[in-house]
Amino acid sequence: MQQRHSFVDRIEETLIALLLGLMTLITFANVIARFGFNSNILWALELTVFLFGWLVLLGASYAVKKHSHLGVDAILNMVPPSAARIMGLISVAICLVFSLLLLKGAYDYWAVFADLPPTSGRWFPTGFEDKFRSQSFYEVQDVPMIGALRFLEDWINYGEEYEKLPKVVPYLVLPVSMALMVFRFFQAALQIWRGETDRLVASHEVEDEIEEVRALQGEHD
Repeated sequence: MQQRHSFVDRIEETLIALLLGLMTLITFANVIARFGFNSNILWALELTVFLFGWLVLLGASYAVKKHSHLGVDAILNMVPPSAARIMGLISVAICLVFSLLLLKGAYDYWAVFADLPPTSGRWFPTGFEDKFRSQSFYEVQDVPMIGALRFLEDWINYGEEYEKLPKVVPYLVLPVSMALMVFRFFQAALQIWRGETDRLVASHEVEDEIEEVRALQGEHD
């Protein structure tokens, strides 16, 4: 089980590192083109923005998994473990409800670009809309169409060609990342319920790192 978790961790960390690396590479290449050759990579800025969005949204769910989000645990440290566990369960329940709302909104926003019906219901899905206006023909502004994705023209655009990348591709991260967020909060809820932890965030992580640095400095002195 631990090996499987480590393997999944490596996949997620590699993907996040790859997104960051691509952002850096594309930005650097555009700077060289602009100041070195008096040219410009037209799609560089837009693609960098999309990559940054993927980085942030996927990184947010990964941070939930690793308990790396910022939080305040002053009250948790003042109450007995049983009360801290109850407060942790309340907190994760609120986060689950909020992430479910985000998932519904993210899917509804992305669905019309994929020629799929959005959900009905104002807060939580009660079904799917019978009538909706497909926006599968919407394209991004600058990023050119990728040959490997030409199958989307028959799948969702009724055989019409795309000149630019369809919005369904970069916006796919919205429902995917929110689904991962729901899953990660569900995992956190199970950890708190089983007594493996009593909080969503790491406790005193910064203080522990400072103590480690001080210890290392003391060894060198």
